[in-house]
Amino acid sequence: MTHNLTVGSPLRVIIAFTLPLLVGNLFQQLYAFTDAAVVGQLLGVNALAAVGASGSLHFLLIGFTFGASAGLGIPVARAFGAGDLAAMRRHVAAGIMVSGGIALAITALGELGARPMLRLLGTPPELLPAAATFLTVTFWGAGATMAFNYLAAVIRALGDSRTPLYFLILSCLLNAGLVVFFIGVLGFGVGGAALATVIAQLTAVAACLALIARRMPALRLRRRDWDLRPGELAESARYGLTMGFQFSVIAIGAVVLQTAINRLGADAVAATTAAMRVDQLAVAPLASFGAAITTFVAQNRGARQWRRIRVGVFRTVVATWVLAAALGALIIGLGTPIVQLFVGAGEQAVVAMAHQYLAINCALYPLLASLFVLRNAIQGLGSTGVPMLAGFMELVFRAAAGLFLVGSLGFVGVAVAAPLAWVGALVPVVAAWFVHRGHLLERERGALEPYVALPALAAA
Repeated sequence: MTHNLTVGSPLRVIIAFTLPLLVGNLFQQLYAFTDAAVVGQLLGVNALAAVGASGSLHFLLIGFTFGASAGLGIPVARAFGAGDLAAMRRHVAAGIMVSGGIALAITALGELGARPMLRLLGTPPELLPAAATFLTVTFWGAGATMAFNYLAAVIRALGDSRTPLYFLILSCLLNAGLVVFFIGVLGFGVGGAALATVIAQLTAVAACLALIARRMPALRLRRRDWDLRPGELAESARYGLTMGFQFSVIAIGAVVLQTAINRLGADAVAATTAAMRVDQLAVAPLASFGAAITTFVAQNRGARQWRRIRVGVFRTVVATWVLAAALGALIIGLGTPIVQLFVGAGEQAVVAMAHQYLAINCALYPLLASLFVLRNAIQGLGSTGVPMLAGFMELVFRAAAGLFLVGSLGFVGVAVAAPLAWVGALVPVVAAWFVHRGHLLERERGALEPYVALPALAAA
């Protein structure tokens, strides 16, 4: 069930690895899509706005788990590409330790700070109780979220992108049924949507563990695998925490922007919530290529396939530009009927604002495609500083839109915030990629030493 990404046509291998990730990302977005559609249709626009008002804080803490899991998978993928299974299992064990600590910290922070943080954001009083309930339930389920994301990242690090997909589909289908049951039948309110997601993810975690126990011997940890060598825990923590903080730094900008959106009223919050659900679903294919590139580059770095890295990244950038243009045109054309799935009749103002948001963002999807591919390629090579800088740039540009543009441009300022953040992040990412590309070319010619393995792997 493992797959070596160091042989075969680079683009063909990347596409084959991406397809299950794409389907998985689409189903992942169905979590949010289903919750928003059911909440908006059954509970009304204010309930939808309450979910949206908590969205930036949800991304700030829960989004940390996505980034951290991806980072923890990088040393696993590199060790697998180098053929060192003993080191690979030790990195898996180190990742379990790190991810457990992250889950506990998120749960504690969310439980203690949900309502104060919502007040700090200026959440409208009529939205505060429901938003706080949604956040509290979500944060109590942070352990399930972290566990599933980490298990999926480890399995993908071994080149298997299909297995996590199967369990994600199971989880999404269960979530869809539970959210309708909890809200439509039991009348749980917005807290029912969060509870449905937690239960669905716990089910996926159990399924992943059962599969590893039965069919993936390479991931079965023994007592000696917990005896880490010097530096291995620190290395895994560095990758995981850095990429987790990268997501959180980006989310801080979203928090500042959310404060400005809240001042525009419940309709603007609801429109942003609906538009972002559609937007996240649309960009899932681009994000999938980014995730695939991380594993592809990490495995090939372990195998010292320098030309293969360079060629694979270039061809993936071109392919995602074409895909981004097609996705943007599709969403611009179908934006209004899709947004209407989230709100009832008579909400023309909400629909119009949401479509405006989508039109501006979708036209610039090629920029986002380049950011996904190049930033993740740099991470796969082992660099954490540049992606962090890119995250900081996203923070600055998104926060600037919230602080300055929303006040003067209104909802248009909200709509242009994300594209401005993409441009800000691309500046250091593109510059860094060309530096790395030059180093890869020199290594192909033997003019430079290969990337030096970290001490933990060199000693393995």
